[in-house]
Amino acid sequence: MTIWNLGGINADHVYGVPHIPAPGETLDGKSHSLYLGGKGANMSVAAARAAAHVRHIGAVGSDGRWAIDRLTEYGVDTRAITQVETDTAHAIIFVADDGENAIMVYPGANRDIPSDHLKQSLTQAKTGDWFVCQNEVNLQVEGAKLAREMGMNVAYAAAPFDPDITKEMLPYLNFLILNEVEAEQLKEATGQSPPELPVRDVVVTLGGDGARWFGSGDPVDVPAHKVDVVDTTGAGDTFTGYVLAGLDRGQPMEQALKTAAKAGALMVTRHGTADVIPDLAEVQAFTG
Repeated sequence: MTIWNLGGINADHVYGVPHIPAPGETLDGKSHSLYLGGKGANMSVAAARAAAHVRHIGAVGSDGRWAIDRLTEYGVDTRAITQVETDTAHAIIFVADDGENAIMVYPGANRDIPSDHLKQSLTQAKTGDWFVCQNEVNLQVEGAKLAREMGMNVAYAAAPFDPDITKEMLPYLNFLILNEVEAEQLKEATGQSPPELPVRDVVVTLGGDGARWFGSGDPVDVPAHKVDVVDTTGAGDTFTGYVLAGLDRGQPMEQALKTAAKAGALMVTRHGTADVIPDLAEVQAFTG
């Protein structure tokens, strides 16, 4: 099967800093690196490295050819990425010595994906394929509705969190993943806790405490692996991509989550985003 990812593509400028800058504070950066990033691109690379066939639906500006080439190198099918007049999205990421991060994103081309391009891309999708999206892009609700009508499985990573869009997405979802803070914000917006949401499978990530799956039975906890954290950037996207790749291969949810937990643990031991996401062989060999 195929995972169709309507997702953001960013140029990630990562700066090492002694601590996250406070309001009004100016810091000297200790290092600077440029990586391929964006929640969507990270998820696509993670799923591809987890041995799934991934078609990325997105947009870049005239300055973004390098990002398409990089995604292709990592095994992502990029034929559904279009070029628009808006500049490619980029992010400024501060990574502190303790591994915490702060991020500013310029959305750029990610929010200018043409509706006709989305529809044309999905004409090649098949019943049973996965459609996934998040909030760095436009057309989430349109894409989810169309995918559901086509008999696809619909997954949604509710980040960056927007309660109004998330409420609109709920009727079309088979799978929802969000972190603990986002789950609480969604409860405030809807009055529903994760097991009460009208979604078949809900996964709440808990950072260093792992993840909790709310399915048809009792909640299932999947513990995190204890590792030395150097950079948490992209760990959640890596986790999500690996979960979807496992589900696409027909794995039970708990097995997919356990594999994803290993991938996420490896990811936080590395500096960078899409460029350093571990492949399936590394994940399977990991025993931490």
